[in-house]
Amino acid sequence: MLFHKLFSTCLGIGYIGKGAGSVAAAAYCILWYLAWAGAYPPLLFSLLITIILTFLGVWSSGIVEQFWGKDPSRVVIDEAAGMCISLLFLPANVKYLLCGFILFRFFDIVKPLYIRKMELLPGGWGIMADDVLAGIYTNVLLNAVVWFDLF
Repeated sequence: MLFHKLFSTCLGIGYIGKGAGSVAAAAYCILWYLAWAGAYPPLLFSLLITIILTFLGVWSSGIVEQFWGKDPSRVVIDEAAGMCISLLFLPANVKYLLCGFILFRFFDIVKPLYIRKMELLPGGWGIMADDVLAGIYTNVLLNAVVWFDLF
């Protein structure tokens, strides 16, 4: 159980209280930058990290939900995974990380375009799926910006 508490709260970030999701997303932006500053992250490695983080997040958040209740605010691994999804296939530079963070938090908080409906899924899937979809929306927008060289 200790593993699930540590993992689902991103090593305790979830215990901060209000704003813990933003702190977790920002922490993963910083980690992403430190890992691949200024370059495109290695495709297979970054994709593998994101997939593992997401599926372990579904498992761990489903476990702790049994003890902490439906979609507990302490669980912030969903924000971490969503942030990683937001940054896939993009250069790891400050402008894209900052835009990714802002867009991801917007989609995660406002929950437009079926994001809110994802929360209705059972267990860990409901906890993680809304952030996964928010990350996908963010990623599509940011990749369009890079593709069309809008920055």
